[in-house]
Amino acid sequence: MLQFDQYEIENIRARATPNIINKLLKDNDIVLRSKTLVPPDNRATWNLFYYCPHHGVRLVWDRFNASKHKCPVDGVEFSGEPYDGAWWRWLNELNAKACYELGLLWQLTQEERYLSKVKDILLQYAIKYPHYGVHGDIPYNGPGKANAQTLCEANFHLNLSRGYDFIRDDIFDFERQKIEHSLLRQGAEFLIAHRSPQLHNHEIRISAAVGVIGLLLEDTRYVNFALISDFGLHYQLNHGCIGEGMWFEGSIHYHYYALQSLLVFEKIAYKTEHSISGNPNFLKMLKFPLELIMSNGSFPALNDCIAGQERVIQSEVFEFGYREYPFPLLQQALQYIYSHEERHNLEALLYGVETLNPIAPLSCQASHSPYSGYTTEINQQDKHSLLVKHAPFGGEHDHYDRLSIVLCRSGQEILPDLGTTGYGAELHNSYYKNSASHNTLVVNEGNQPPINPECLYYDKNDSYCLVDLLADWNSPPAEVDSHTIKQWDEHDYRDVVYRRTLIWFHDCVLDISTVNNPHNATLDITYLTRGRHHTDATWQSIPNPVQGALACMTACHNKLLRGSEDVFYKIENQDDFRQSIYTNTRAHLIKGYAPDNPATSEIAYLLIRSDESYFSSLVLHDLHGDNNITSVDWQGKESIQFTIDRHGKRTRYQFNFASSKLAFI
Repeated sequence: MLQFDQYEIENIRARATPNIINKLLKDNDIVLRSKTLVPPDNRATWNLFYYCPHHGVRLVWDRFNASKHKCPVDGVEFSGEPYDGAWWRWLNELNAKACYELGLLWQLTQEERYLSKVKDILLQYAIKYPHYGVHGDIPYNGPGKANAQTLCEANFHLNLSRGYDFIRDDIFDFERQKIEHSLLRQGAEFLIAHRSPQLHNHEIRISAAVGVIGLLLEDTRYVNFALISDFGLHYQLNHGCIGEGMWFEGSIHYHYYALQSLLVFEKIAYKTEHSISGNPNFLKMLKFPLELIMSNGSFPALNDCIAGQERVIQSEVFEFGYREYPFPLLQQALQYIYSHEERHNLEALLYGVETLNPIAPLSCQASHSPYSGYTTEINQQDKHSLLVKHAPFGGEHDHYDRLSIVLCRSGQEILPDLGTTGYGAELHNSYYKNSASHNTLVVNEGNQPPINPECLYYDKNDSYCLVDLLADWNSPPAEVDSHTIKQWDEHDYRDVVYRRTLIWFHDCVLDISTVNNPHNATLDITYLTRGRHHTDATWQSIPNPVQGALACMTACHNKLLRGSEDVFYKIENQDDFRQSIYTNTRAHLIKGYAPDNPATSEIAYLLIRSDESYFSSLVLHDLHGDNNITSVDWQGKESIQFTIDRHGKRTRYQFNFASSKLAFI
């Protein structure tokens, strides 16, 4: 066995608790008590098709019904494609996971039924795998054999190969030869042929699978392909980890998915010459996202983050990471995870230190990462926090939302990033990925073309924090060495320059937007608030005037803005929230409701709309309830002067656009 030596496995057996054994049994009960079933042909497609098209939630998978698929919200059943093929994809995942976990159970208990089941799964796939046809047309992805994309194929082989490692010393030579030749080698060769020449979390997973098979079979060609070929693991680390340590795709979920893939290889290779631990970006990736935790205790749901993936739950990263790199930050992450659940998991058993001593809690921190492209602020006492996204374009899993913000008040996310839903659900591309479903600028109701924003200035002192950002669509379009599908129109944003200045005053946020709009396009400064609008008789009920991603907006109202307006929201379990809005010229306010995430609930939208050639807005997001703007004076394109009344104390400021400086006057 390659994963653990005799001393390690004996230590693991001694530490394995009944809870862990019982959980492994429960998680694999359906496989143990049913006849082994593998797809007879290449009918398995994509698990992300297994979502309700109406509610954007995962369907209920039933091992004993391959043709009926129920929505958990309303009980409606779906049949046919794409659901049937996705059902078989879930079966492949269940089998492969069982292969690894039941193989481990064999090592822990030496009960023959676990060995027998793992061998049965592996041999059945070894018989059928060579005959599966190459298939799949999933966007952005290469094809599969057992599944419909190369990534799924890699996940499949990672679990099969690690499960095989647990039993290979206990089966006959001819069985080993069949599994290695007809399943593992064929899998590695397929993955080598279909790994794409791009930066991507997929390519890390694919390389990791080839590398693990190479280590198991002692095949140097496979190991070298995984590690040092173009777009192999070291290439991905050297080029995909940007700035302070964020994975280039800009999604916390895919950051950790890339790390998990690296660790699947490293957990076998770490004691060998093939370890990747010497790459400095490996440690940077382990640590960086923890700087982005919001005051609600979760990561922001940036880019392609399906609901639930924003939680701090990555024990498979932090257990091994802390054992090898005993930094307090990684221990704090583990302590946070185990404040919400027991430490009865495989990662702690197999790779964790024996005891975790108490340490100061993990908390939201203020940070400025100009190269990775995120700025955060925090009021620890009142649990308010702000995140501003000014990251470089990240390709396929990015959203078109440069200079967007996420805002928490009293530990509750009130101006969120919605993330997304399953990629096979219609709302993913039609709604969640779009500029219009983020707290940012939207031009002509279309998506922002890819751009790398510029941080003009950052200033932090005892009174405030200021970050001044620029998105200039006159600059060359952003490019990344990763496949993308064009979902924008450069014509909509031609010559538009968007500048956003955020000033954090601990209990309120000043949000200044200026837009050079030489072609008089329709501009929407968009805000999403997790609450309900207060709507009085001064607002006119209208049909939805918005197309594109917000064509689904309901209960629309309109109001002509002549200089300033206060907008109020009822927030669940909190006091009302207020935004005070000022503009340099007349504008229209449009509000309504569109899907939250999941789409079973709604979120309140506010659009500040103008088609002026130069448009400015100032919005006060009042987090405390008694902060007020008493006057705003627009000094052309030179500066803006404003007076803030904070808890009865008035202060006059001037923000100079040329110098990016905020001054008392």
